[in-house]
Amino acid sequence: MNKRSRRKVLVIAVLFGVAIAAVLGLTAFEENLLYFYSPTQIKAGEAPETHSFRVGGLVVDGSVKRSKDSLKVQFDLTDNTEIMTVEYTGILPDLFREGQGIVAMGSLQANGQFVAQEVLAKHDENYMPPEVAAALEEAEQAAKAKKLQANPNPGEKI
Repeated sequence: MNKRSRRKVLVIAVLFGVAIAAVLGLTAFEENLLYFYSPTQIKAGEAPETHSFRVGGLVVDGSVKRSKDSLKVQFDLTDNTEIMTVEYTGILPDLFREGQGIVAMGSLQANGQFVAQEVLAKHDENYMPPEVAAALEEAEQAAKAKKLQANPNPGEKI
């Protein structure tokens, strides 16, 4: 093998190694991403059933149920369009309360219940996680569009 052939083989081997490293890195990165879904998207079946993800919305008033003999808490979460049940075992953040915006990280069970490993509450009364705010705004726009489709002539009585 002459010098030029060895150099070609070396360049090809280096490029092959870089390509393999890039594929492995991107695969690991994809597996560790936590996507955000609203309750409406989850009810529509858009959320993964095998991976963890984040869900956000407002805690429904009167929905928080605490177990008497453990740290298990169950509550409903809404984006003002759909409501879903979240189950969490652990100590909730101090700022967690009904009517507050939260983001929960966990996975969806076969029965449609979301089991959270972590619950994050908003920081102050003016702050709402951007994903939650966007999901609530989107749900509100969808509700307005649905109402407009039901009554195309707003001046006309139904």
